[in-house]
Amino acid sequence: MREILHQIAEWHRTGIDCATATIVAATGSAPCPVGSVMVFADTGTVAGGLTGGCIESDLWHVAVAVMETGRPELRRYSDTDGINAIGLVCGGSIEVLVQPAGASRLPGLVAMSDAIDGGRPVVLATLVGRGRSMVVTADAVAGTGGGPRLDAAVVGLARACLVGNTAVTTYRESIDGERVVFTSIPSPPRLVVYGAVDLARPLIRAATVLGFTTTLCDPRAVFATTQRFPEADEVVVDRPHHHLASVDILPSTAICVLTHDPRFDVPTLMIALRSAAGYVGAMGSRRTHRDRVRRLRAEGITDTELARLCAPIGLDLGAVTPAETAVSILAEIVAKRRGGSGRALTALDGPIHRANESLLDIVTTVNPS
Repeated sequence: MREILHQIAEWHRTGIDCATATIVAATGSAPCPVGSVMVFADTGTVAGGLTGGCIESDLWHVAVAVMETGRPELRRYSDTDGINAIGLVCGGSIEVLVQPAGASRLPGLVAMSDAIDGGRPVVLATLVGRGRSMVVTADAVAGTGGGPRLDAAVVGLARACLVGNTAVTTYRESIDGERVVFTSIPSPPRLVVYGAVDLARPLIRAATVLGFTTTLCDPRAVFATTQRFPEADEVVVDRPHHHLASVDILPSTAICVLTHDPRFDVPTLMIALRSAAGYVGAMGSRRTHRDRVRRLRAEGITDTELARLCAPIGLDLGAVTPAETAVSILAEIVAKRRGGSGRALTALDGPIHRANESLLDIVTTVNPS
């Protein structure tokens, strides 16, 4: 989502017209949750996606018409709409709002680019009936819902969504009869990697693709360099536990200890396991892990705290290479973040696409007057 807003701002900066398509309602199995957005430019460029390809071609034609007329359109796609209808093969149904999103519809977005690109929390508020959107940060607003009182109500609720979220979260509210979908986009999750080993680079590279900001820390200056880890947002030369003591650790923080050295592992894990980190993993064999657990217990770490430790690190994928091992670690991190089992989908029953558990149907009626 952050990338979508960045793309729109870039198009505004260069005078390119565009339209957005936003899922504003969904039932049954749907590939993407409510609040998901894709964007179309009048140059023929497309960013994002809403399904596995079921409806994107049709949405392109709708977006072209919307950019020409300036009038939003609300489309419904379902597998029950008839044999010749464009629908979802996965069995669900969605409503998609296609709306103009040029510079005149979202004035001020370019001025917010630094906040968006810098990872500050942001909320996209989509007013379904009016076919308009507003982008809200803690201190700036782009776009309008069409009136000062309505705008004030939307901004107030949007800024309430900015507080405390650690994952993209969608809220639906009714404001004076207007259906509004709020998509809260928090600061990116953070991955902190201790140990400038071969595994660290593919781990950081892949985490960057997943939207993490990344830090690499190692006490050895000859190994912890930006030349060796060009994808890392930050490379630090320091003792791991000294560095971790200075980090603002949030539930969205993942900590991977790859140092293989009890002088660093034990004090670093003591801090990590007593922190708010959503994921703590440590590299090493089972023998290494048994010795590590003994040392941690000797330092007063409890069984409850030890239960948070993912070690040996990663899921059983049969990984051999550093890149494959990086995939197994990130798979475990994602499973922890999303509540996944880590098992093969063929071994499970139920829908492949889980219900958007972060979707909160508040449906609160707010009168802006």
